[in-house]
Amino acid sequence: MSLIAQGLTKTYASPSGPLTVLENVSFTLAPGEAAAVMGPSGSGKSSLLYILGGLEKPTSGIVRVGSEDVHALPPDALARFRNARVGFVFQDHCLLPQCTVLENVLVPTLVGSADPNAPQRARRLLDQVGLGARLDHRPAALSGGEKQRVAIARALIREPQVVLCDEPTGNLDAESADRAAELLLSLHREQKTVLLVVTHSDALARRFQKVWRLERGALSPHAAYGALGGE
Repeated sequence: MSLIAQGLTKTYASPSGPLTVLENVSFTLAPGEAAAVMGPSGSGKSSLLYILGGLEKPTSGIVRVGSEDVHALPPDALARFRNARVGFVFQDHCLLPQCTVLENVLVPTLVGSADPNAPQRARRLLDQVGLGARLDHRPAALSGGEKQRVAIARALIREPQVVLCDEPTGNLDAESADRAAELLLSLHREQKTVLLVVTHSDALARRFQKVWRLERGALSPHAAYGALGGE
């Protein structure tokens, strides 16, 4: 299903008056398409992701996944939408320290009706990310790159239509970042998701055919990446 943003505007109250971080942002990503968003700190990149994923409401504008108007959903339906149709990958991976690798990947499947195929799917994903032998380990026993690979598997466990990533390689060394990026893009191609990544990383952005810049509230093609990209 396509991800469609129509006229997204987001304004926050601040001591110096209203602060607009998104202004009339519109785009469409079809199934199987991927894009990277770059821009200076504080430009609204994370706000854009949270609005697209239903975690935060826009001041105005519409987000559609397929025919679904995300922010018109009542709270319970919106929670189900986020759980079933959107996968999130955050910079700090957000794993539960008391849970094993397998249990962390299965967390999104604990909401709603039981999914008898979830454990098998989780093991398959963990095999794909190279952690099939570490199912019973807890996050404290993993490296930063391994933790992020667990987070990627968790984001994909419900087979979402949309995957949103906020600086997914930001806390990793160069080698781990490269492996995580390749893994994310490989699984994206396999599952034909819509993938949108916010990043400061030039190396990560160069992997995408679509690279946008968000600055002063406006989203536009990034001039420096017009002829680049491997995705």
